[in-house]
Amino acid sequence: MIATLPAFIPFPDIAPELFAIEIGNFRFALRWYALAYIAGFLLGWWLIAAALRRPALWLRNTPPMAPGSVESLLTWVIVGTIIGGRLGFVLFYQPAYYLAYPAEILRVWEGGMAFHGGLAGVIVAGLIWARRNGVPALQLGDAMAMVAPIGIGLGRLSNFINAELWGRPTEMPWGVVFPGAAAQSCPWDWPHAVCARHPTQLYEAGLEGLILGAVLLWLAWRRGALRRPGLLTGVFVGGYGLARFIVEIWREADAQFITPENPMGHVLSLGPLGVTMGQLLSLPMIAAGLWLIWRARAAPPAPA
Repeated sequence: MIATLPAFIPFPDIAPELFAIEIGNFRFALRWYALAYIAGFLLGWWLIAAALRRPALWLRNTPPMAPGSVESLLTWVIVGTIIGGRLGFVLFYQPAYYLAYPAEILRVWEGGMAFHGGLAGVIVAGLIWARRNGVPALQLGDAMAMVAPIGIGLGRLSNFINAELWGRPTEMPWGVVFPGAAAQSCPWDWPHAVCARHPTQLYEAGLEGLILGAVLLWLAWRRGALRRPGLLTGVFVGGYGLARFIVEIWREADAQFITPENPMGHVLSLGPLGVTMGQLLSLPMIAAGLWLIWRARAAPPAPA
């Protein structure tokens, strides 16, 4: 009897760089990851401005700010994303390394960003901007939450193109054979010549980007959610936390947490189970999201 090999999916031949320009020792390259950030910011800018031009969507038929002010907000959001994402990666995932080499913290172009840190950075930047411009913080948060899944979804697709943040080994037919020695480093008892892994970047793009984004847009444009300050913020924060917590079941843990005694990379053991760093950081998001949803729905409904 001849054993049949499982149907793995080969990694598509997509270069992580759209183009590169080299002049002497100078090299400039536009990567898909950078393009995802740019597209996410621009699409979010356009969509928030469009919503602000529809007074009927907002509490008391009054948008919280003028459409032209989104440009100023965008600058703050970009800065908050970069600083928060970088510091989150440093503090949550590799504090020992960056404590030994603090100058490396500034080398953002080499990669190393954490979503939870980026979210914290955006929240701080948004609160400061709202206070300086006299904009209600919850309504600003709702506007930003409405468009956040666009950038998240595009970013996860870029993670897939970059062949990074892949999942655990799998024999499922949709498992992807990612390139690189690290991706091909499967357990010693792996029964196949190649190591296929869960394409968790695509799982996250679908859950955190496509599905969560569709729900938020439907609530904002069809269900009057913007007339209940804090509701969209709660749905986004809780929805992202839940989606990330679920996908972490199949996502490969960060290398610094994996040891021979802890091959699953759990940072918190719960008997035979465990919690990864991504799940641990998502739990407060789920709790905060549920509280914001309850708070928004408990308030008296605004007139249509």
